[in-house]
Amino acid sequence: MQAEYQEIIDFLRRYPPFNDLPDVALARIASNIEVSYFKAGTQILTFGQQVDAWYVIRSGSTEVYRRNGDLYNRLSAGGYFGQFGLLRENSVRFPVTALEDTLAYLIPAQIFHELFEKYEHFADLVEVEDRTRLRQTIARNEDANGLLSSPIETLISRPPVTVEAMETVRDAALKMSAEGVSSLLILLPSDTNPAPENTKLVGIVTDKDLRDRVIARGLSYTTPLSSIMTSKLIHVEHSQLVFETMITMMQHNIHHLPVLKNGQPVGVISQSDIIRYESQNSLFIVSRIFHCNSTEELSALKNEVRACFTRIVREDANSQMIGRAMAVIARSFMQRLLALAEEALGPPPVPYCFIGMGSMARQEQLLVTDQDNALILDNRFNPTRHDAYFMALAKFVTDGLAACGYHYCKGNIMATNPRWRQPLHVWESYFEEWIDSPSPQALLDSAIFFDLDGVWGKVEWAEHLNLFITRKVRHNSRFLACMARNALLRKPPLGFFKNFVMEPSGQHTQSIDMKRRGTAPLSDLVRVHALSVGSMAHNSFDRLNDVIAADILPNGRGQDLRDSLEFISMVRIRHQAQDVEAGQNPDNKIEPLNLSDFERKNLKDAFQILSNAQKYLKYRYQPGRKV
Repeated sequence: MQAEYQEIIDFLRRYPPFNDLPDVALARIASNIEVSYFKAGTQILTFGQQVDAWYVIRSGSTEVYRRNGDLYNRLSAGGYFGQFGLLRENSVRFPVTALEDTLAYLIPAQIFHELFEKYEHFADLVEVEDRTRLRQTIARNEDANGLLSSPIETLISRPPVTVEAMETVRDAALKMSAEGVSSLLILLPSDTNPAPENTKLVGIVTDKDLRDRVIARGLSYTTPLSSIMTSKLIHVEHSQLVFETMITMMQHNIHHLPVLKNGQPVGVISQSDIIRYESQNSLFIVSRIFHCNSTEELSALKNEVRACFTRIVREDANSQMIGRAMAVIARSFMQRLLALAEEALGPPPVPYCFIGMGSMARQEQLLVTDQDNALILDNRFNPTRHDAYFMALAKFVTDGLAACGYHYCKGNIMATNPRWRQPLHVWESYFEEWIDSPSPQALLDSAIFFDLDGVWGKVEWAEHLNLFITRKVRHNSRFLACMARNALLRKPPLGFFKNFVMEPSGQHTQSIDMKRRGTAPLSDLVRVHALSVGSMAHNSFDRLNDVIAADILPNGRGQDLRDSLEFISMVRIRHQAQDVEAGQNPDNKIEPLNLSDFERKNLKDAFQILSNAQKYLKYRYQPGRKV
């Protein structure tokens, strides 16, 4: 038996990460190893399988695959696999198949974790060292996600069925029936060159349009399609992702979406295509929201929203996908409540725009959130004659949102507050005053209202205010310095020796608030950089793209910030999903002791990036310094 142990030790000594381990560690491994044989072609690990051992190849070879079936790596003697399953909730992310007859050493999970915790060099080699480790972690999450890596053109099953604009609705119905489709793209031939590549896409007609716009109205079957088609087309490019297409459908509440390549239609994607691809998604929730006829019916969807959130998390969506999906759901609740409010109260006395702020406007919303909203009113607004209507509308919507799980804002940043229910010219004066005279309160208000999105009504007024902010702030070094100073108030939870600093008081003294100490300070500092380069984006990742393109950060820092934001966000997201699955109310407080060694190490890396980024923010935006 001693000879067998020595043979194992001699073998391990030849390969990293074992070659630098002390003899006592190698002896412990050898005495606990199990040996398994896998015939060529055998599936060793499958996606989602629970794994309780680390695999080291003694002889033979294996192939490691991504979730979507693409080959990721080939391993031979000395190669190892299964570590990321052990480090991340014991769930396999990369399936493994034996390419040849393979003999493998199986090191128990307990031994693997002991080595990982005790020997830093071993841990670094297993994970990939320092920030590269964090980058690799993010990349593996992206590789594992089919929705993220699949372009929409992969779902196109046939060329689009088209007709010309002057054909009749009868022609359209016959063609839909003959082709077995539920929509037609409407083309307008060129007067000078009728070749197919010179035709212009001018509209779309669906079977629902024929029912609602022709039969229900009693129109003649000889009515030209140009008079009933949808001409304001929403479309996607062939290279856009499946998830981006799904979000576009949700945002506009549409069921058919033309796909273009070089300006020409190459297909039409329907909701059913995406549902077949990803059987459980938030499209169902949005559709249900717009079919509700009361606040009570909307409130009944709360559990479905939570179930949708946990499904997306389980399917390895990244934080951008989850944040965008949850923001669209929240936006849909607002839109439906506003429609119901107008039905109950009658048409508004003057035009208005209902706006959302904060995480919803940034498309970074999660389950634990409150509502930040306001009303932009027409400049003809007369408080005496008009405000009773808008107060009633604001109360209807905010009460409805609270019933649907979006808590009232503790700071009273809601349309029910008369201060946040003002004409457009007053909003301009607010923003001008905050920027020109940045008091502490003005800076707090700016951090909220400078992430605003039009939800309902005259949404172009929201776009106008966004442009107003961007133009006025971009070269205002004094205001940017004040915003930067304000963004430094929330520090990452790292001590002098890079140990975690826990919450100082309250019932969660062994925890870290991942929003207050992680995602919030990150979004704050990204906002400052984005304002300085004139970015019109709201989403923090989109803002970072503009900041990176402007080349104002030290080399590599932009990608570091992306990785940090993604990892911290995902730790927060997974914690909320686990709370929901455990039947608890989700929150933002994580306890580091409940994280894996892998997550703790990467979380420290991510917080260190945030700390370094705050130091650079303080250096770059100093009072009087030109930026």
